[in-house]
Order: sequence, then C-alpha cells, then structure tokens
Amino acid sequence: MPLQTPRPAAPSPVLATAPAAPDEAAAYFAARLAFHTDVADVHTALAAGATDFVVVDSRSTEAWDQGHVPGAVHLPAARIPQEAGELLDTTVPVVVYCWGPGCDGATRAALALARLGHRVKEMLGGIEYWIREGYEVETRQGRERRAVDSLTVPVAGPLTVPVAGPLTAPVGAGGCGC
Repeated sequence: MPLQTPRPAAPSPVLATAPAAPDEAAAYFAARLAFHTDVADVHTALAAGATDFVVVDSRSTEAWDQGHVPGAVHLPAARIPQEAGELLDTTVPVVVYCWGPGCDGATRAALALARLGHRVKEMLGGIEYWIREGYEVETRQGRERRAVDSLTVPVAGPLTVPVAGPLTAPVGAGGCGC
C-alpha cells in the first residue's frame, strides 16, 4: 500500500478570508475610530466635564421620556433636517445614539447630521449598553440607575437586573421613532 501524504487542512471559517495586511488593517481601524465611540468613553468624558462634543438622542419622545443620557439633546432622526440648525452648532462635534446594536437609527441620524455639515460619531451600544453598564439615565420621573449587566461589565458577584421597563422599545409606543 502506498504511503499517503497528508493533505493540508482547509482554512478555518475564521481564515477562509485572509486577514488584511497590517497597514490596511491600521488604516481601517483608524477610520473606524473616526466614526464610532463607545458608551464607556462617552460616560468618562461627560463625568470629567467634557464640553468638546454634544450628545444627541435620536429616538422618539416616548423613548426619550423612558430614559436618556443625562445632558443629551433630544433630536429624533426624522426631525434632524428641520431642527438641527436650531439645536446644534456645526463647529461642535456630535455623538449620536439610538436604542442599541440592533437598531440603525443612530446611523441614519449620523448620516443626516453629516449631510448638514456636522462632524459626527455614533455611540456604539446606544442607550441599551449605557443602561447595561450601570450609568445613570434621566427619565420623565427623574434620574435613575439600574444594576449593571454582568454580561457587559465585570462584577464582584452575581447580579439580578431589576426590570423597570424594556431596553429595546419604549413602553406603549408603536416603534422607536428613529
């Protein structure tokens, strides 16, 4: 019986498409950071008193009332063309958010703002991850903070997250309005 030469293993699904060359990857990731920020960086900057950007919540009034980033400007995506000029200064960069990773409302809002001449970044994770990471929100009733989600933030022990309303849709509304 002849000896069989082992066949090279097929690449894994991870490497079925080869990774980009390091210089191409560096350019891509640098560009990505020009378009996105995350909730931890926004929270850290706001807590330190940063005034070099403004946060815009692009969700509906029902969603805004249910909870939003303290100090954010409420500007639903559909109203950006009519109201952005009154509410925002084109010389101040904007960080826009919507519900979360499953919603592209912040992307639509960022596009509308960019078309109006604003420098804009999208806050990855939206209000969902702001809440999951345990940051305070303003609601119609005042400020509140939920327990952190142990899937998104390291915690010392087991947590139960109190249910005060859904994270992904406003209570009693037909949609998010973004």
